[in-house]
Amino acid sequence: MSGHADLLFGEAADALSDAGHTELAERMRTEIVGLNTFPGRWTFQLVEEFDDGYYATVKDFEKRTRTDLLDGRRHVFESEMKESRRTHGRPGHEARP
Repeated sequence: MSGHADLLFGEAADALSDAGHTELAERMRTEIVGLNTFPGRWTFQLVEEFDDGYYATVKDFEKRTRTDLLDGRRHVFESEMKESRRTHGRPGHEARP
């Protein structure tokens, strides 16, 4: 969302300039447009670091644990819940596609 906000600040700077507020528009372009969200980084870079570090580590651990304890099956609780709540033989309630 901050990338989208940056684009909107650019449009706002253009609108300010078009309205004759060139000094304010230039300040917005130099102080706000392109501003790092965190020191040296935009949010997409933080997301990449999160994905490649913490999330990848947790996801790998979850997968190994699921493999060890559940033979790799995913969404066991949800699968059991679906089976207990569906109406056998009724259209739209099939067990599998």
